[in-house]
Amino acid sequence: MTTFEELLESWDGETAVIRRDRETVGWIFICLHSTRLGPAGGGTRMKVYGAPADGLLDAMRLSAAMTRKLAVAGLPFGGGKAVIAVDQIPNGVSRRALFLRYGDLVASLGGTYRTSSDMNTGEADLDVIGERTEFVFGRSVAAGGAGSPGPPTATGVLHGIRASLSHVFGSDDLDGCTVVVQGAGGVGAPLAEQLAGAGATVLVADIDRARAQRVAAQVGGTALPADEVVEADCDVYAPCAVGGTLSLETVPRLRCRIVAGSANNQLAKPEAADLLRERGILYAPDYVINAGGAIGTVGLEQLGWSRAELDAGLAQIGQTLRDIFRKADVHGTSTAAAADAVADERLNVS
Repeated sequence: MTTFEELLESWDGETAVIRRDRETVGWIFICLHSTRLGPAGGGTRMKVYGAPADGLLDAMRLSAAMTRKLAVAGLPFGGGKAVIAVDQIPNGVSRRALFLRYGDLVASLGGTYRTSSDMNTGEADLDVIGERTEFVFGRSVAAGGAGSPGPPTATGVLHGIRASLSHVFGSDDLDGCTVVVQGAGGVGAPLAEQLAGAGATVLVADIDRARAQRVAAQVGGTALPADEVVEADCDVYAPCAVGGTLSLETVPRLRCRIVAGSANNQLAKPEAADLLRERGILYAPDYVINAGGAIGTVGLEQLGWSRAELDAGLAQIGQTLRDIFRKADVHGTSTAAAADAVADERLNVS
């Protein structure tokens, strides 16, 4: 079994905070990958893992992706991520107590890490964390925050899909396009609504079949069994749930022209990006296309943006992807490599 020490020895980040939460028999991992451009920012994920080390590994990987995401988005933050690894997802009084303890831990870092929501956490949890620390984004509007990052993330993905369509087909028109949205949660549901509103045919899949059916019915789409997603005929495959769906095994089975969705860490292995390119499938790098939530919360809560400025910031995601696609074509590389080059340039210049 891999130990914490072995994982950290292979990590290129700056700081990892590891806290045993005895009340839940769980673990809290806060990884600050980079503070080169500013304080480390990233969401808090709560999840059941097979082993505590899996939670630390997840936080390490996600924090590195946040460094690139925020650098490419041009925001004054470095990358961080927190993972709360539990035996079961808590509710009620125990959940509130957990997030109060977690808020104290975030506060103890003095602003070097600033958090928002992620898998299995939301506005209500951030409101609780906000009782103990000011270093939290995405609280409810009633509590003085910008609200859920889901809708702005979905809007950013929509801009990214349009940029991808333009690159592949010469037009960003969604009318008549078929899009498979994998995951009908906080991002997938509003994305499906926006896609349908733009004229796309939407197929919705989720491990919760009832949720997929509900969202599909709301947008006039069709529910797709979760195990049929990879091989579904479509123009765009939009993974908006867990990461790692693009592997050396699944990429050869894809029947789409574009992969563009909000899930983090979509590439199970870096080599999958080259395989996508070889197959003629355009990949919108996940940490570029899914930056809308970060842009929205930081812009509205820290930078004082107006709604018009937020709209412009979200639209910029599409332009950034167009630039990355062109760089990949010019240099004959994968779009993932081109995105990494842009991130590295911004990190080195600053």
